[in-house]
Amino acid sequence: MTIQEASDRYQIPVNILKKYESWGLCGAVKKVMGTWQYDDEDLERLSLMMTLHDIGFTTEEVETYMRLTLEQSDSERERLRMLSRKRDAALDELHFREHRLQRLDYLRYEIQKAQERKE
Repeated sequence: MTIQEASDRYQIPVNILKKYESWGLCGAVKKVMGTWQYDDEDLERLSLMMTLHDIGFTTEEVETYMRLTLEQSDSERERLRMLSRKRDAALDELHFREHRLQRLDYLRYEIQKAQERKE
């Protein structure tokens, strides 16, 4: 499948596919008549890349993670460390947002209470 077909079929932006190609991590991707052709294994890797982007990895972090996955067979510990850091950051953000929501609810409560006293 060509880059455009992969982009259309799996809703992966062409710029992400080109980035993937530029990293040189697409060993199974073959050029046929000057056009990259993606196989199922490449699409699985691209799916992982999209997941990493979706969970907040930067492009550089995605590249590092993918290089660890594809080039180092004993990289589980490092990849787990990367995922744990992202999880910790997501929990920090969640707690911050919960605190913000509690403050918003308190202010709404105070206004509602004041309105009830006027009635």
